Amino acid sequence: MGFPLSKVLAKVKKAVRDCRIPSVTVISQKNDPFAVLVSCIISLRTRDEVTDPASARLLKLAKTPAQLMKLSNAKLEQAIYPAAFFRNKSQSLKQLCKDLVDNYEGRVPDKLEELLKLKGVGRKTANLTLILGHNKPGICVDIHVHRISNRWGYVKTKSPNETEMVLRDKLPKYYWKGYNDLLVTFGQNICKPVSPFCGSCTIAEICPKIDVSKYRT
Repeated sequence: MGFPLSKVLAKVKKAVRDCRIPSVTVISQKNDPFAVLVSCIISLRTRDEVTDPASARLLKLAKTPAQLMKLSNAKLEQAIYPAAFFRNKSQSLKQLCKDLVDNYEGRVPDKLEELLKLKGVGRKTANLTLILGHNKPGICVDIHVHRISNRWGYVKTKSPNETEMVLRDKLPKYYWKGYNDLLVTFGQNICKPVSPFCGSCTIAEICPKIDVSKYRT
């Protein structure tokens, strides 16, 4: 008998319905690919509690790549502070917007290969921009998705990039768009990296708990 994916995901969805959703997902409700892309850049190695207001401040000042390019470095840094590496991210955002203006007429591309050409945009950001910004299929794999997919035994991989490639072959396309959002919320609140809440988890009896040495109730 294989892993009961549909049953597990249904239970996880129910378990996280009252949990805080990831900040980039909140931004995506504006249906603006540029807002999603900017928020993704700001969110790298930054807590959601910081990403949310930082993204809102910046997008209030600049709603398009052309507008962001006109901001002074000081104003841009002030808007996204205290995001991690805010000075470096300010420079990355400026270069990113220049690329968008020069090569894409100020629009955020809706193809993975084009998004990956943008400086500072990796596979996680590119896939998330496709999913949340353009409502197109993609598989975004961050540390939560990588960890939980392996913890379930659904994949057996050593890196997020490898996990993405395996999921592209194995995960039914029906689940692609929502998989990251669901597992990130689950990973931030219940299936934590160290000592997850297995004792009260709704899938505890199904989950093989691979590499879990201790857990909480």
